[in-house]
Amino acid sequence: MAESSAATSPTGGPATPPRILPWLLMYTVGRLGIFVLLTLVLWWTGLDFFSGLLFGLLLSMPVAYLLLRPSRERLNEGLAARSLARRAAKEDLRARLSGTEDE
Repeated sequence: MAESSAATSPTGGPATPPRILPWLLMYTVGRLGIFVLLTLVLWWTGLDFFSGLLFGLLLSMPVAYLLLRPSRERLNEGLAARSLARRAAKEDLRARLSGTEDE
């Protein structure tokens, strides 16, 4: 994995971190949607309110794990890239403050 290309822009400065909000929203809405759908199905099959909520929550975890894998992986990649960009920006700032930056 090339950390230097992910952490710097073509001009040599720190790269702008990727946007993760769309992937975070997609994953969150997907998790909630799966939970609501499974809970409604369980209520429709005859479970009472509390049991439907409990089993809907328990069943939604593995289902969301399997169905939302692509968006979860993109979110993790975005978070890792943001971490690298933040670390590069921090190192750049420290170098500029200490005056050891090559010009």
